[in-house]
Amino acid sequence: MWWNFIGRSHEDIAKARDDWQNSSERFGAVEGYAGERLPAPALPNAVIRPRRNPPRH
Repeated sequence: MWWNFIGRSHEDIAKARDDWQNSSERFGAVEGYAGERLPAPALPNAVIRPRRNPPRH
């Protein structure tokens, strides 16, 4: 997860951010909110990697 985007890979999150920035219908509209869509912050200058699950005992 990064900002409000969830994905299995860096590419998934980058695609979600691009879709958000381009007002894709993927995210729908918020009814009753008169303001403009909040811009997503820039992606970090690194590849987002999946979090590892702790070992099970």
